[in-house]
Amino acid sequence: MSSIIAVGGGSIDSGETLPIDREIVKETEKNNPEALFIPTASEDSEGYIEAFHETYGDRLGCETKALKLTKENYTGKKIEEKITSADLLYVGGGNTRGMIEIWKEKKVDKYLRKAYENGTVMSGLSAGAICWFEYGHSDSESYEQDGEWNFIRVEGLNFVENVLFCPHYHQENREASFEEMMRENPGKTGLAVDNNAAVKVMDEELKILKSKEDAKAYIGEIVEGDFKLRKLSEGEKYPVKEL
Repeated sequence: MSSIIAVGGGSIDSGETLPIDREIVKETEKNNPEALFIPTASEDSEGYIEAFHETYGDRLGCETKALKLTKENYTGKKIEEKITSADLLYVGGGNTRGMIEIWKEKKVDKYLRKAYENGTVMSGLSAGAICWFEYGHSDSESYEQDGEWNFIRVEGLNFVENVLFCPHYHQENREASFEEMMRENPGKTGLAVDNNAAVKVMDEELKILKSKEDAKAYIGEIVEGDFKLRKLSEGEKYPVKEL
């Protein structure tokens, strides 16, 4: 039984997302699950890796490991082994477009698909949330160029089809950009998720998780030329096929 928990944003090292992190670990149904951190989007930031070990290892009781794809050279067999042997995978935030390019070069996308189909819990924050969907609303340009930059649509792994995912929804004027992107992709459904909120996709159903009460998630769509946004209610389930 496969599940995805996509976190809109928040600080893992300060404990902001801890209630959501606890749910991610609980999803494995194991007492001491193996948790693999994939920090490609941050170019394998050592501080980020340490924060993951502290949260998922020291605080939540996982056996934690990190897959450093930009700083270490692994064989394809070793990458596949690390990914498919884990009980949960957590993908960190950063440059989504750069991350996906590295993954495809190293066939990580194929290994992730195999793990997902085998029931591994898939999770992540920001870029690590976008990656599970068909498309994402991304700030990748901010990592790739100096000066002015624009939000862009990036391709994800398409584990959840026909959905455009927007993290950090109420940050940096993403609301206006997300609406514009939805209008440019009228056949897609949008998921817009605040910091300290997450969406869980399992058994073709979606529901919201929160680590702060005021955090929200929304479904966005274009209906007869108008942009419609409806808030997900905590505790309710939404059929993914009807999004």
